[in-house]
Amino acid sequence: MSPAAATGLASSAAVTDLVLATWNVNSIGPRMPRLLEWLERLQPHVVCLQETKIADEKLPRLELSGLGYEVVAAGQGPWNGVAIASRVGIDDVSTGLTGDEGFEGRVEARAIGATCGPLRVWSLYIPNGREPGHAHYAYKLRWLRALDAVAAAEMQRGEPLALCGDFNVAPTDRDVWDPAAFANSTHVTPPERDAVAALQKLGLHDILPRPVKHDYPFTYWDYRAGNFHKNLGMRIDLVLVSEPLRTALHDAYVDREMRKGKFPSDHAPVVVEFRGL
Repeated sequence: MSPAAATGLASSAAVTDLVLATWNVNSIGPRMPRLLEWLERLQPHVVCLQETKIADEKLPRLELSGLGYEVVAAGQGPWNGVAIASRVGIDDVSTGLTGDEGFEGRVEARAIGATCGPLRVWSLYIPNGREPGHAHYAYKLRWLRALDAVAAAEMQRGEPLALCGDFNVAPTDRDVWDPAAFANSTHVTPPERDAVAALQKLGLHDILPRPVKHDYPFTYWDYRAGNFHKNLGMRIDLVLVSEPLRTALHDAYVDREMRKGKFPSDHAPVVVEFRGL
C-alpha cells in the first residue's frame, strides 16, 4: 500500500484542488530538517526538488513517507540530483531526457518526470553553463533542446503538464536585480532565453509568482555579501504549465521565509496553488 493510501488521502481522480511546489534545496542532507518542517507546515500535494546531491539509495525516503509522501528520484552522489515527492500518488516515471548525451560523456541526474494525481510533472535542474563559450554552456543549450523535444512529446499526452525547477535562466531583464551586472554572463544570454521562449511556444505558460516582499519575486540570492537582505536576486526557478493548469491557477508565491534562518538553501521554494482541476 502506498503512503497516500495508508494515510487516507484522496485518490487522484478526486483531487481537484492541488498545491505544487518546486525547491532547489542545494543538498538535501543538511537541509532535511528544514524540508520536513516546511512540508509539515505547508502540506503541498506535489514537490519537485533539485540539487539533492545524494545517491538514490541514501535518499531519506522514510522521513518523507512519514508525512505521507511517495518519492521518486534520480541521484548522483554529491552532484546534481532531482526528485519528486507526492501525496497524491506517483505513476509512469520517466528518468532523464531522451536525446541528452550528457557532458563529457557522462549523463547527469537532472530530470525526472511522473504523473501525480491529475497532472504530469517534471522536476528539472538545467545545467549552469558556467560562462558563454565554455563547453558547459554548449552542453546547456543542447540540454535545453532535448528538453524542448521531451516537452513537445509530453504536450501530446493531453495531461495537464508542469515543468518545474531550477532553469538557471532568467527569462527577461526584470528577472535579475541589475541587468548590467550580468553582462557577458550566463543565465541571461539570448540563446538561453530563446530556449525558454521555445518552451512557451509549445503552449506552456511561465507562472509569475506574486511579490511577497519588494516589487518582484526573485527566487535565488547568492550567499555572499548579504545579497538576500539587499534583494540582489534572480528569478531562475520556474514553473511552466500547460493551458489547463493556467486556467486553474489560484495563487503563486515565493516562500521567502525558507531563505532565512540557519543553513538555508540559496534558493527559496516557489509555491503554486490550483483549484478546480
